[in-house]
Amino acid sequence: MPNPAPKPPTAAVPPTAAAALTDLPQLAVGIDVGGTGTKGGIVDLTDGTLVGKRFRIPTPQPATPEAVAEVIGQILDELLSRNGAPAQTDLSVGVTFPAIVIDNVVLSASNIDQSWLNCDTGLLLGHLPGRTFTLNDADAAGLAEARYGAGAGRTGTVMTVTLGTGVGSALVHDGVLVPNSELGHLEFEGVVAETKVSAAARQRADQPWDEYGEVLRRYLTHVERIQAVNQFIIGGGVSKRSDDFLPYVTGLRAEVVPAALVNNAGIVGAALFATEQAALTDLRG
Repeated sequence: MPNPAPKPPTAAVPPTAAAALTDLPQLAVGIDVGGTGTKGGIVDLTDGTLVGKRFRIPTPQPATPEAVAEVIGQILDELLSRNGAPAQTDLSVGVTFPAIVIDNVVLSASNIDQSWLNCDTGLLLGHLPGRTFTLNDADAAGLAEARYGAGAGRTGTVMTVTLGTGVGSALVHDGVLVPNSELGHLEFEGVVAETKVSAAARQRADQPWDEYGEVLRRYLTHVERIQAVNQFIIGGGVSKRSDDFLPYVTGLRAEVVPAALVNNAGIVGAALFATEQAALTDLRG
């Protein structure tokens, strides 16, 4: 009898995020870089709440990498000086930016100073204590909402849409982030979506809430044709006024709900992301 054909070599499969979720530190730091302010906090990862108050410093203008890095360092110094802060030997720090971020490198600059383009944030922030990981700001908010907020306990695909100066999007499937979806930059009714759908666009046009709700309904219907989801979570500062416009967002297959964490979502998601990335890095060797 001929010898059986040898089996092809099995490719090594890197550990997934799920493998890192069972043994995470309780505390981490999240820092959310915005256009006007940069804010941070210590996050309790057991329930996604902040330990103590947020600390905010105005974002420098111009917001160059070096100037923003200095502010991030100041915020981190303040947070680590507090009683009950995580030890530096077991510290993960997550930092958000309003940009595409892959492997800690900034790859877009639509809503951030052009000097950030191709900036390696690992090198920029490498002098700070702890282990620092960076990500898109909407992704951080979406991850936090999916784990601790309006999408907590939900299976399937959850998309958080943040409405502010622009439009951000975050896609989370069964609790795992699929980063950099950037669906605010889709073409929508002949224009870039965020120029028509953002909270800033509503303010510029002095648009009544019912009309804004109708625009958002059409946008989400457009998104739903491209990426089917189980739930849309509407975030950003405008979500505080969700009762004024969400009643007009009807007829979608997916459930549409307001965000629960609002102003803290970026901080919480950044801290969670950094802690998981640190654990994954260790698992992968």
